[in-house]
Amino acid sequence: MTALVARTGRHQQRYEHGHRLIAGCIPYRYIPTGEGKSMEVLMISSKRGEGLLFPKGGWETDETVEEAACREALEEAGVRGHLQGFLGTWNFKSKRQQGVLCPEGNCRAYMFALDVTEQLDTWPEQHSRRRQWFSVSDAIGQCRHDWMRGALDQCVAYLAKKSSE
Repeated sequence: MTALVARTGRHQQRYEHGHRLIAGCIPYRYIPTGEGKSMEVLMISSKRGEGLLFPKGGWETDETVEEAACREALEEAGVRGHLQGFLGTWNFKSKRQQGVLCPEGNCRAYMFALDVTEQLDTWPEQHSRRRQWFSVSDAIGQCRHDWMRGALDQCVAYLAKKSSE
C-alpha cells in the first residue's frame, strides 16, 4: 500500500484577477433514524485549532476543480466519495494567503457536495486536524465563517431538490 501524502507549496496554485482559487467540498452522509434518514456533514479543525471548517485548499494547475476538491477532502478529512453537484463560488479574505500573487489575501472558493463512500483510518493530515460529523443544524452553528454557512445552506437546498426529482 502506498502512503498518502498531502501536497505542499504554492508553485502550482491558480490565481485569477487577484484571487487565489480554492476548491473544496461539504462531505455528507445520511444516517437512518426512526422516521427515515438524517443528513450529517463532516467538518474538520483548522490547523491552528480555531474553529471548524469544510475541507478546502488551493486548486492547482495540473488538476480540474473537481479533482482538487476530492484531493482536499482526502488530504484534510480522510474521506472519499462522489461529487454530487457544484454549489457555487464564494469570495473571502485570508490573512494566511496574503503574498506576492495575492497581496490582499483574496480567495475564491469553488464548493461541491461530496457524498462520502469511504472514511479512511489514516490520512495525510490526521495529526494536524480533527474531524467530526454533525447534524446540519449543529454544523451551521459550528461554521467559522459566514461564507461557509452560505455554502452549507446551498448544499442542503441542492440535495433537497435533487432528492425530490
